[in-house]
Amino acid sequence: MNRIVVLDTETTGLEVSQGHRVIEIGCVEVVDRCRSGRTFQYYLNPDRRVDTGALAIHGLDDTFLAEQPHFAEIAEAFIAFVNGADVIIHNAPFDCGFLDAELARLNPEQGSLRSLVATIIDTLPM
Repeated sequence: MNRIVVLDTETTGLEVSQGHRVIEIGCVEVVDRCRSGRTFQYYLNPDRRVDTGALAIHGLDDTFLAEQPHFAEIAEAFIAFVNGADVIIHNAPFDCGFLDAELARLNPEQGSLRSLVATIIDTLPM
């Protein structure tokens, strides 16, 4: 069985080093080159304001996000969903940097997204 997860995130801004956070994770599972019907999608409360530039891109505002779960509340389910899969991401360094920071906030020993999955394929260079 060839299991692939196509993953995308939305964030509060562009720089994880400036404390920006993940505000949406969306994943679609593909098994043997067919969508399996399994998905993983959550909006997240970042406990910070969304930059105006990011808001213009995704339209996810502070009021809406304040009512959503925190990453810590969905982390276990996220890890279970991507665990062992080949993960496809457009601009993988961006998404991985943000997801690694979220995982590190929960447990610095957790490691990175790369340590949870089989491979990460970045479609940006394609």
